[in-house]
Amino acid sequence: MLSKRIIAVARGRGLLRAHNIQTAAISKSWSLTANHARRAQFHSSRLLQAETVKVPQMPESISEGTLKSWNKQVGDSVAADEEIAAIETDKIDIAVNAPISGKIVQLLANEEDTVTVGQDLFIIEPGEAGESPAPPKQESKPAETKEESVPKETPSPAADKVKEPVKSKNVEKAAAKEPKREEKSKQEPPKPVAGSRGETRVKMNRMRLRIAERLKESQNAAASLTTFNEIDMSSLMEMRKKYKDAVLKEHDVKLGFMSAFAKACSLALREIPAANAYIEGDEIVYHDFVDLSVAVATPKGLVTPVVRNSEGMNFVDIEKEISRLGKRARDGKLTLEDMAGGTFTISNGGVFGSLYGTPIINLPQSAVLVRQSMHAVKDKPVVVDGQIVIRPIMVVALTYDHRILDGREAVTFLVKVKEYIEDPRKMLLA
Repeated sequence: MLSKRIIAVARGRGLLRAHNIQTAAISKSWSLTANHARRAQFHSSRLLQAETVKVPQMPESISEGTLKSWNKQVGDSVAADEEIAAIETDKIDIAVNAPISGKIVQLLANEEDTVTVGQDLFIIEPGEAGESPAPPKQESKPAETKEESVPKETPSPAADKVKEPVKSKNVEKAAAKEPKREEKSKQEPPKPVAGSRGETRVKMNRMRLRIAERLKESQNAAASLTTFNEIDMSSLMEMRKKYKDAVLKEHDVKLGFMSAFAKACSLALREIPAANAYIEGDEIVYHDFVDLSVAVATPKGLVTPVVRNSEGMNFVDIEKEISRLGKRARDGKLTLEDMAGGTFTISNGGVFGSLYGTPIINLPQSAVLVRQSMHAVKDKPVVVDGQIVIRPIMVVALTYDHRILDGREAVTFLVKVKEYIEDPRKMLLA
């Protein structure tokens, strides 16, 4: 009997031990499963939070552009609304901004690629701008648990392993940026060497291609004709000299010749409405307002921002608007709304030293006036009241679409502008 009890107790202890081992194994399995689940949930949550930014909607009929530059690289921290990339179209440059603060995870296009509206552009992971990248933080957690049993004086090998990837990433990032600088320097045209007969090919930017297309379209469509006239600038120059300091002090804007020509053209267009019209099909459309396109030279090409409703503006208002649009043009900040819908164009050819010029009409407009700058005003002998006197003379040219304007109307328009400029007081009575 005793032996049977001993055998039973032994079997019971064995079963208990097996049960304990099985329970420990199950507990360990649950713990590992829970850890994997937590890690999977962490990684999946980070992955789900990442946002793919697409090429933004562009104005009017523009559906594609060229990715000109990345302002940020993979791993860079960015703030909300910070500019990440610039896309060049045939009319304006479009900035792509970060929708949230975070870190750039991936760039999905290369510079000089053609990108379309709605195309995936880059991936951003949310976070505070300027915070350290997330992966090193994840790797540091196991290192801290291992260091608990290691004395503080002993350097932790795990900690060294954590630091190494950070350094290597920085090195890789610096190495990645270095070739780009070399590539950009290679793109710059080399300086010609004496006696060299080499050639350099540079791809036309989209704006230059569009300008070429529009100018050729104007040549093919419009029946262009140009008429010239000379304007005595004495009275206007005297008025400008007398009031320019007061205008600059009171309104913080320079009083130039452009405002006088803009006002004179606005008044002349009311008297010759055909110069402020355009052809659409078999109809002529006349405007009741004057939106002046003012030509501004930029590094990428000539642009024509619009001074709207110039017929109701005075000299100072026109100068302020031209100054504002000119600054935006030089900074590359013009929008499509700034350039759309002009009814008549004024260009300033003399700023580069030109004396005569025959401009090309900016379709669908019917006329364009070219005036020369102060540098192109030449002292000439003229007859005034039977006496030969020296006067500052400016040559102006009007190119017009002969399909809309007859020669009589075009010449009359230019004479009206001449009369207003030679006696600016007439503009106050008009």
